[in-house]
Amino acid sequence: MNEIDAKTDALVPAWLTLPDVADRLGVEVTRVRQLVREGQLIAVRRGENRVLQVPADFIGEGRVVKGLTGTITLLKDDGFSDEEMLEWLFTPDDTLPGTPAQALRETRGTEVKRRAQALAV
Repeated sequence: MNEIDAKTDALVPAWLTLPDVADRLGVEVTRVRQLVREGQLIAVRRGENRVLQVPADFIGEGRVVKGLTGTITLLKDDGFSDEEMLEWLFTPDDTLPGTPAQALRETRGTEVKRRAQALAV
């Protein structure tokens, strides 16, 4: 849970605080913190107060976007830091099209995971 640089911060269109994530998921904030600790969500410190925040695109209708957790695991196994994962997930890829984060939201997770696996090669 690091602070991210301005370039990576600018790639993410919208952010949610942990209480906002909890509201959208219908769970307690402690559960959201657990999801972050377990690597199911990426949270970084940002803003003046260095508040932990999660990209809004990671939260779907009452749940974490399908395929996100597996993609995070693959990227971590490839040695990516949280900041590098965010940069990869939110950088446009013309072959998808869009960003990997958008593809996950549109249930195109298999293709995103395939690309994440290819990074290890």
